[in-house]
Amino acid sequence: MKDIFFNFAQVRFCKAKGPATKKEIYFMTTEFKIPETTENFEELLNEQFGDKGIVGTVVKGTIIRVTDDFVTVDVGLKSEGRIPLREFGQNPELKVGDQVEVLVDRYEDKDGNIVLSREKARREEAWVELEKLMNAGERVNGIIFGRVKGGFTVDLQGAIAFLPGSQIDIRPIKDVTPLMGISQPFQILKMDRERGNIVVSRRVVLEETRAEARAELIDAIKEGAVLDGIVKNITDYGAFVDLGGVDGLLHVTDISWKRINHPAEVLSVGQTIKVQVIKFNEDTQRISLGMKQLEKDPWEGVEEKYHLGDVMKGIVTNITDYGAFVELEDGIEGLVHVSEMSWTRKNVHPGKIVSTSEEVEVKVLEVDPEKRRISLGIKQCQPNPWAAYVEEHPAGSVIEGTIKNITEFGLFVGLTDEIDGMIHLSDIAWGETGEEAVKAYEKGQEIKAKIIDVDVEKERISLGIKQLDENNAALALENLKKGDIVRAIVTGVEEKGVAVEVEGIPALIKKADLSKDKEGQVLENYHEGDVLEAKLTSVDRKNGKLGVSVKAFEIEEEKKALEEYSNSNAAGTSLGEALGEALKKAN
Repeated sequence: MKDIFFNFAQVRFCKAKGPATKKEIYFMTTEFKIPETTENFEELLNEQFGDKGIVGTVVKGTIIRVTDDFVTVDVGLKSEGRIPLREFGQNPELKVGDQVEVLVDRYEDKDGNIVLSREKARREEAWVELEKLMNAGERVNGIIFGRVKGGFTVDLQGAIAFLPGSQIDIRPIKDVTPLMGISQPFQILKMDRERGNIVVSRRVVLEETRAEARAELIDAIKEGAVLDGIVKNITDYGAFVDLGGVDGLLHVTDISWKRINHPAEVLSVGQTIKVQVIKFNEDTQRISLGMKQLEKDPWEGVEEKYHLGDVMKGIVTNITDYGAFVELEDGIEGLVHVSEMSWTRKNVHPGKIVSTSEEVEVKVLEVDPEKRRISLGIKQCQPNPWAAYVEEHPAGSVIEGTIKNITEFGLFVGLTDEIDGMIHLSDIAWGETGEEAVKAYEKGQEIKAKIIDVDVEKERISLGIKQLDENNAALALENLKKGDIVRAIVTGVEEKGVAVEVEGIPALIKKADLSKDKEGQVLENYHEGDVLEAKLTSVDRKNGKLGVSVKAFEIEEEKKALEEYSNSNAAGTSLGEALGEALKKAN
């Protein structure tokens, strides 16, 4: 019987290696305790390991060798089995002699060796436990140890699960390296034992934890509380910060004491920051946050640092239509109004005088700690060209210049490259209206003029052309005064009245001033060369103008006639006679 068994064993167990050795035959005879019966070999194996035999069974083995890639395990069968080292997990601590549980995958491979699996053994143990936890809705601990298409692989105490990329966190993560190789909780979403598939989620666990933390956080939030948060989103007006289940708004003006044009200059999505609760609305659960409130306010004691007249340097941080902001130190900015930028460049955009990030020298003009404002000046740090020019050209000086512009109220004359003077219409010519006199001049024309008045503070120089001539009319004006009775010679008739000359000085008697009576106001009654007696109602020596009125003269004559009548009433002179004499004298 033994001989028959030996021959059968040689064919059954050693067909890949040739005839069985004596050692193998001894193993078979001792291990299976073969009785001297006619039972065949298959029945003997089934008796030892059951109907399915040893394949698929989890057995204990002893580690007899450990290399960089494989672990050799002796399970007491005809040969040892080699198991890939990766099946023992990440960084396993294995040594010769250790007992491990393995699963017999196949009894022999092409070389006649037993095929063992540590991974499948652990999986068998883990599957049963994982199914219980999934049915109970409980979390499981696992380790992310690899990447696969669409997600990651997770070791769940021996069972390998798939973690989709969308389930790794609440928000997208750029770098998952810090999450790998550490034990953390997961929620089982799906298990398919036949296919050996397990799908887990880390995101579900985070959302549940987040909801619990949110409730606790809402109860604990108070104005003034300092919290840690993660920048969730950035907008033009600020950033939304995740406080651990609750979002708060960090407005751009509360990020820093210094000027920030956009939150992205300071913050980035995913950044962890420390913030203070500025305001919390319990009804809407809106939270306003601040970062700068955690720092010292640079405006505290600003009046002790900056005094009127101080000259210092700063950096231009922002340019607007009305001026430029200059940073004096972190969080402290002053405004240089456009009017304080240059002594001579007027009506120019500030961006043409200074540029962003440029270092400029400024002078402190005003400090207002309550309104958090500092007024600065750039031109005050430079010599005043107006003062220098006036020092060389005082009032009364005669200058030469080029007409740079002609407007409805006068001429602008360039005195230097930076300074202009103005000639008013009334100062162009004697005895002419400004509208007529200005027609003799054109842009770019070189002219002479006299400095009439200077105002350095208002940056104005008044010029005159007519003041260059010693005008006879001006001399005549010296002998005339308001209220004088004069002879006016008609030089023409105009639409508004009658043009006359008084002592060679042209004047206009308005239609209403020609007479008290309507008949005397008819312009057709007057002709060139007519001589009218009139009264001076005004004398403007500066501009060489006279106010002339015949009507005022008639009223004064009537007044005198009444006075004469009153004085001569006792002599029997009638009022009619007195008025007649007065009118006769007037005519």
